Amino acid sequence: MPIFLRWLLRLGPMNPIAVRLVQNASRRNKHLYVRSAYLAVLILVLLWAMLGNTPGGMVSYRELASAGATSFAWIAYLQVGLICILSPVFMAGAIAQEANPKTWDILLTTPMSKLEIVLGNLLGRLFFVLALLFASLPLFALTQFFGGVPGKSIIASYIVSAGAAILVGAIAISLSVSRLVGQRAVFTFYVSVVTYIATTIAIDAWLSSRGFGMGTNGNGVTWLTSLNPFLAIRSLLSPTAYPSADPSAYAGLKGFMLASPAVAWSTFSIALSALLVGASTLTVRTGGIKQVANGSSGIPWYRRLFKLGAVDIEHRPPRNVWSNPIAWREAASRNATFTRIVMRWSFVGLGALTALAVVIFYHIGKLPTADFQFIIKSLVFTEVFLIALVAVNMAATAVAGEREDGTLDLILTTPITPKMYLAGKLRGLVSYLLPLIAVPVFTIGIAGLYCLTGGMGNESLAYITHSIPGGGSVQVPVVLPEAGLLAAILLIPFIAFCVMIGLHWSLKSKGTLSSVVGTVAVVFIVSGILGLCGWASGADMPMIGPALVSLSPASLLDALISPVNRLDETVNSSPQGLTTARYAMTIGTIVSAAIYIAIVYAVLTALVRNFDFTVRKLAGS
Repeated sequence: MPIFLRWLLRLGPMNPIAVRLVQNASRRNKHLYVRSAYLAVLILVLLWAMLGNTPGGMVSYRELASAGATSFAWIAYLQVGLICILSPVFMAGAIAQEANPKTWDILLTTPMSKLEIVLGNLLGRLFFVLALLFASLPLFALTQFFGGVPGKSIIASYIVSAGAAILVGAIAISLSVSRLVGQRAVFTFYVSVVTYIATTIAIDAWLSSRGFGMGTNGNGVTWLTSLNPFLAIRSLLSPTAYPSADPSAYAGLKGFMLASPAVAWSTFSIALSALLVGASTLTVRTGGIKQVANGSSGIPWYRRLFKLGAVDIEHRPPRNVWSNPIAWREAASRNATFTRIVMRWSFVGLGALTALAVVIFYHIGKLPTADFQFIIKSLVFTEVFLIALVAVNMAATAVAGEREDGTLDLILTTPITPKMYLAGKLRGLVSYLLPLIAVPVFTIGIAGLYCLTGGMGNESLAYITHSIPGGGSVQVPVVLPEAGLLAAILLIPFIAFCVMIGLHWSLKSKGTLSSVVGTVAVVFIVSGILGLCGWASGADMPMIGPALVSLSPASLLDALISPVNRLDETVNSSPQGLTTARYAMTIGTIVSAAIYIAIVYAVLTALVRNFDFTVRKLAGS
């Protein structure tokens, strides 16, 4: 065999690391279940879409082609979404396992080259994601039997999805090689991917709604389209509703991004992946970026600023411990490093400054009312989503992490009871999250306070005149004045509910990764169902609808900012409809908070009762 060909095979199919990863993971039932569930979801969605978009009786070829095109669009979006969700899950092992310095010490003693080490980790873990893509190819090909789906669209959608998977994999491998992160960065990595996708979609929607996109109405492709896989797919599947720029209208990089966003996304993602792989190759045998950047042996100024001392210090000043040491430990240990302190208070400070800036810009006339409501809603939704993810991550690893490192065995030898242990975990985590919860409460509260003061003398900025269909009109606040109070009443019990579900899965799971996945699934399925019920009932059910809106923080926050749109049946029922809706929403918020508190207490009681049995069952795992 030629030497060059052997070298290429060692980089890819015959790479020892890739072979080991593929062989070991292929024996796990979890991967089989994920692949089966992936295909099952796509098949069910395609079947449901075809049945839902095809009229009964005799169907013409035109109607069949239209149904096929619509169904293909649905499963194309779904496939990109599933790939973006599953890619971080498959690639998380690269961060959690290979970030262990002992693993790297053993790996670097082998005669493998730097490029073989990096590509082996990347291709071995990326194999399963790409296998999911190719497994669904026959299903996509079936849509061509109905017509309306060009083959190039199928190929283009696969290229966009593959680009997203490769980029996520390259980022994960880079984090692993850099040695800058550990196992706890897995969830941060996942959150960052989801947050980036959601943020770019929201900004693109705002730009399109304000006419800053391409097309005659300015509602088409924006400069963010080529930076998001969902938007790139949309430009392919909806060229009329989401038009691209004329290829001759712009030149250079701008023309490339606006005229061919799908091609630009694929090019950018593969190019950035190649750069990350190249950087990882250069630093993999030098100890990573962490070793290269590690300089002085003294105490850095930023650690002295927060009174943290040196990294390897053996003594620290005494601290006042709470009555429950577990609660104090959970709250204090989260601020044990400089990075955590900066990230926590940066979130609080930037959130508060952003809220004040939005209100100031609105007051001086730089923002119209619709933009003000949209920005406040986007800020609050994003902040609550991130806080819920942080709560889920910390709670899901609180017990499972201590079981893995042996800390739980030491705690069980102390006089600490199961109730003190679990209640302390709950109290400590919620106490740590309270400053973060204050950010969305302050954001929506300062907007409501601005309306309560009558726009600081400008009533036209604080109220909107809404005409009642039966006659008359009512002054509706831009943001309800009680928004901050109601948000605080519901958000604290809801975050406590997220923490309690995380503790439940953390106690009953063998590892941190499985507990995180289980907690995320339960919390977001429950909150999603409650949110959909709240949205539907608030718009369609008078009187009771505003109370049911408070079942989920998302639907409640939406109703507090846009009461006319969300509670239209109650608001439009009479001139006093808005007052009725506000009273009903207040009562519903109090009742919903009590329900969440009752669920937390019930789960805590059940965990305390079965604590000894569960701990002994998982002992040694």
